[in-house]
Amino acid sequence: MNDNFARESYTEMNELVLPNDTNTFGNLMGGRLLYWMDICSAMAAQKHCKNQVVTVSVDNVSFKRSIKLGEVVTIQAQVTRAFNTSVEVRMEIFAQNLPEGTKVKSNEAYYTFVSIDENGKPKAIPGLIPETDVEKKLFEEALQRRELRLLLGGKLKPENAKGIKTLVELFNHAI
Repeated sequence: MNDNFARESYTEMNELVLPNDTNTFGNLMGGRLLYWMDICSAMAAQKHCKNQVVTVSVDNVSFKRSIKLGEVVTIQAQVTRAFNTSVEVRMEIFAQNLPEGTKVKSNEAYYTFVSIDENGKPKAIPGLIPETDVEKKLFEEALQRRELRLLLGGKLKPENAKGIKTLVELFNHAI
């Protein structure tokens, strides 16, 4: 199985915010945005895995700016690291007001997907080759993010979290 370049997973999706997508304040509903993010990041994951994937985790998604009715949402997703059967996908979300010509970053998030076979069991995937400085930085930091997800999900004991050892020590001290 050959490794893939990070850029090969790049996926971009655009959606126009329509009245049915908004709340009573005329803002895009958070759930609708999460839905679009799941679709876009799953496509990026499938490009890398060359296989079906399922969402296994969604990191903290903070809403830095509301997205208004009539704006265009642009979601950019790319795999940042591949593990044995899972991938981490980073997304950046932008809101564009086409008549005004503005484009503002509204969100950033990481989703994790697992590649599955025809029986629904995890399936091995290709490794990831980062090329740019940004891709290399995200690749290195992905191990810490993964350990934090596993730790918070109760799937990793604090003493086994080597990549985030300082954070774990601070966490244990605070308890």
